[in-house]
Amino acid sequence: MESSLRLVPKSSEKFASVSDTANSLGLHDTLTYGPRNLATEVKSTGGLKDRLENWEETQDMTKFTMLRNTFGMHAPMRLLMERKLVNSAPSFPGIPQSNLHLDILMGRDELIEPADIFLGMETGPSIDSRRELEKKYRV
Repeated sequence: MESSLRLVPKSSEKFASVSDTANSLGLHDTLTYGPRNLATEVKSTGGLKDRLENWEETQDMTKFTMLRNTFGMHAPMRLLMERKLVNSAPSFPGIPQSNLHLDILMGRDELIEPADIFLGMETGPSIDSRRELEKKYRV
């Protein structure tokens, strides 16, 4: 667990240049590294996409660091253990599952998201519960 009080996820620089794949003459070494691909050399995505993908993880790490600094190491470990226990609760296949306990532990109980309205049933409910059980238990 990274100990930082970062509010915004750090941006990650992911691009390669010719200097990384250059031979002794300063040219791209095609035999060793394959054909040159300009898509990897040009940074096409901005930092916003990376920040949005890592937003919840960064917020959790900040929350855990503050808990550890305030209450000690047991507080974040207890929360992580509770999340793991609640997340691994068994469910009956074919019946939509709403994990309210996990939402409460993660602080998402006051948010309204599309998953709260549709319950993950965008494709429609599965009618054949026997097939779902066979798939789950590999019978």
